[in-house]
Amino acid sequence: MDALIEIDNLSKHFGELVAVDNVTFSVARGEVVGFLGPNGAGKSTTMKMVTGFLTPSAGKISVCGHSVADNPLAAKTAIGYLPEGAPAYPEMTPLGFLRFIADVRGMGASLREERIREVVSKVHLEGVLHQPIDTLSKGFKRRVGLAQAILHDPKVLILDEPTDGLDPNQKHEVRSLIQEMASDKAILLSTHILEEVDAVCTRAMIINKGRVVQDGTPAELQSRSKLHNAVTIRMAADKAASARNDLQTLNGVAGIQELTGSADQNGSVSFQVLASNGQSIINQVGVRMREKQWDVEEMHVEKARLDDVFRSLTSSDVSETTVSGGVS
Repeated sequence: MDALIEIDNLSKHFGELVAVDNVTFSVARGEVVGFLGPNGAGKSTTMKMVTGFLTPSAGKISVCGHSVADNPLAAKTAIGYLPEGAPAYPEMTPLGFLRFIADVRGMGASLREERIREVVSKVHLEGVLHQPIDTLSKGFKRRVGLAQAILHDPKVLILDEPTDGLDPNQKHEVRSLIQEMASDKAILLSTHILEEVDAVCTRAMIINKGRVVQDGTPAELQSRSKLHNAVTIRMAADKAASARNDLQTLNGVAGIQELTGSADQNGSVSFQVLASNGQSIINQVGVRMREKQWDVEEMHVEKARLDDVFRSLTSSDVSETTVSGGVS
């Protein structure tokens, strides 16, 4: 896959504040990369530098082979950008705003109307085309912002919180649209919604304190969760202590985690058998259960949790050193 976005040793300082610190990565055609991080981590600042809105303190950015610093017009022509808040002229209607954006992009009249019809249909703006943007709901304003970003069918999309303010049905529509467009574009999107990473992203980067601390597929990131492939067991409380001690001796078991507040009126409790390095331990646990003839009420394998990984990598005591093995 050819890289349409290339970022090399990118940094941005605001006085003594280091907002982005020596970040390097690329996004290839066909990739949808989720940019994750806590507030103030540097996501929006990085996106603004990629789009040419902010000038880097150091580093290089290339979009579709064009240097953002040396050939900004060519780079920006290839970019569709949905910024945070989706700013637009409030007194304009969505139709008037899209025509204005098309004119700025240099579209001829016939192509302009054709593309407006297409994007209006894609983001479902038909019912509000002639209302002032200032009167629209947050969700419709967001859709207007998305429509202007894709109006010129760019090869690179930079989307800052694209589903912010949308209801569940609208979020599903936008995610489906992103997936539909992804095959011939490079898409970089920021989000605070971790389920969105699973839904649309082929790759996810976590940024903390201005540095990329993890970069990989959603499955690779989820596998870093301490609960990845853990086995949750529910059984009688009077048998649980000996079972926990026994299971602790199995190969591949990293430890036992008791679930506080899990005891019920029937005298049952739950605990989790944690897996070393996320390996599958369900077979070993099942064999030991049958050998010991434990009366187990419930047993299931835990699904990896991206939110666990996110917290572990962005908590205040996490090292600022970039995690190796994933950053491209």
